[in-house]
Amino acid sequence: MIRVEHIHKSFGGVHAINDTSLEIATGSITGLVGANGAGKTTLFNVIAGHYAPDSGRVLLEGEDITGLPPHALFHKGILRTFQIAHEFSTLTVLDNLMVVPKHSGEGIFNAILQPPMVRAREREIKERAEDVLDFLQISHVADELAGNLSGGQKKLLELGRTMMAEPKIVFLDEVGAGVNRTLLRTIGDAILRLNQERGYTFCMIEHDMEFIARLCETVIVMAEGSFLAQGTAEEIQRNEAVIESYLGRGGKRKRH
Repeated sequence: MIRVEHIHKSFGGVHAINDTSLEIATGSITGLVGANGAGKTTLFNVIAGHYAPDSGRVLLEGEDITGLPPHALFHKGILRTFQIAHEFSTLTVLDNLMVVPKHSGEGIFNAILQPPMVRAREREIKERAEDVLDFLQISHVADELAGNLSGGQKKLLELGRTMMAEPKIVFLDEVGAGVNRTLLRTIGDAILRLNQERGYTFCMIEHDMEFIARLCETVIVMAEGSFLAQGTAEEIQRNEAVIESYLGRGGKRKRH
């Protein structure tokens, strides 16, 4: 479980996050929504170690992880993706997956003195990467340069890279942005399967309320850097404060 307690974060005297507290339950898929500028991405960046909060703390299963850098959080099982995919464009899709795990044979001395161990580890990683490609239904682009993929395929690749790290919790920043409906359904199916079959915990920023409603048991709404409401997608779409600040009178945020 991730617990955020009374987080404050300002930039140039402007409050990006103002006394925000929330919980993300282990094994859940939690949606984080709100208008642009509500503080969602800043909150992600604080939790994932890209920003240190001005005050407050972040707890992972009771351990205070406030302000730890991203590489330390990676080893604790916390991963964060970005709205714009960060693939290695000149590597193949398969190689993009294989660079994620920490090789037991890393280092020049192990490579020289223990080559059989290194080769065995590389075979293991390749097999795992191929399994990930099968799971995500993108085995047909395994040998394609990642830079040549469509936007939706890049989002699937980024999801695959998180799978290679076997995380405890994944923070997805607008995984559906710029993705066509067919690939969006594939991405949604993969997230659901990872949650239901492999126990992954997700927290996702997303503007598409249909996508949120399909995936998320709990939806948290932020406005002007603060917690506004929490509930099911259906409850959120009926919440008067949320309608006024974010959804509009139609009660349903459109994709953009």
